[in-house]
Amino acid sequence: MGKRSRFTPDVYIQGILAGDRILLSRAITLVESSLESDKLLASQVVEGVLPHTGNSVRIGITGVPGVGKSTFIESFGALVVDQGYHLAVLAIDPSSQQTKGSILGDKTRMETLARDNRAYIRPSPAGSTLGGVSAKTREAMLLCEAAGFDVIIIETVGVGQSEIAVKGMVDFFLLLMLAGAGDELQGIKKGIVEMCDALVINKADGERAEVAKRAKREYANALHLFPAKENNWFPQVKVCSGLTADGLPEIWEMIQEYQTQVKENGYFNSNRSSQRVNWMHEHIRFLLETSFYNNPSIQESMKTIEEGVRGGAFSSIAKAKQLVEMFYGLNKDKF
Repeated sequence: MGKRSRFTPDVYIQGILAGDRILLSRAITLVESSLESDKLLASQVVEGVLPHTGNSVRIGITGVPGVGKSTFIESFGALVVDQGYHLAVLAIDPSSQQTKGSILGDKTRMETLARDNRAYIRPSPAGSTLGGVSAKTREAMLLCEAAGFDVIIIETVGVGQSEIAVKGMVDFFLLLMLAGAGDELQGIKKGIVEMCDALVINKADGERAEVAKRAKREYANALHLFPAKENNWFPQVKVCSGLTADGLPEIWEMIQEYQTQVKENGYFNSNRSSQRVNWMHEHIRFLLETSFYNNPSIQESMKTIEEGVRGGAFSSIAKAKQLVEMFYGLNKDKF
């Protein structure tokens, strides 16, 4: 971060609460930074805005590449803001594990929505975090809520374990599917479907419309095989077209119906509470792992040990235990 970013925590906090998008963007950049000085400042900013968070509808959207997530979100977002809401989209872009670079193309793909002053789109690189979900997405979500955005959409890259991570930070989890891409029932990944609150068949327009309707019936029948959810909500199947916006009002109505139901039966508050505790434990693991791998002595020993493990001379489990014990020994005065 450059010198121009050296605002005090209060400047960031007051700016975010006033809806200043420049300061919001710079605060999100802070929470994404790996610099220790930025981490401290970011923590102070997040703590400062925390009392003003938690008042949004948090929606997770996933689906395989090519399912039309960006087109869907742009059309769906236009519907939401036209109803008087302020929308923030946190789009997690895939990062190259070789170059650590990121495509960051969602502002291009959602060009119309990006120009709407009622919406805010923030693409972030996924990095090496589990399943391609940015480690700092939660903090970015809280900052957006404090800035007055009352609907937050978190879009995943739709690969690996990212769905699990996103499910753990949203209220409503929506899975986008395509019809006619093979055997619909075989295409359902049980673990993902068990997590989703709605299964939406996108691109149900033109010649695909009838295929989508048939797929809807098949998916609906399949969902009856799954056990009831803790929140007493039965996942619904919808069809829509992100291109024509057909079916989108029904999807937004469904999400609002869900919010009403889980607030009335108490699940909303219990889920949010559990998420906060889980976030704490996840961050503890993150801090311990970061501290371990950034330790100079561990890094030096790791080089030799990795060579031995790679060649089969050392036991992977025994050497892992040795390194952890070494780490605790180096930090015995801190623990």
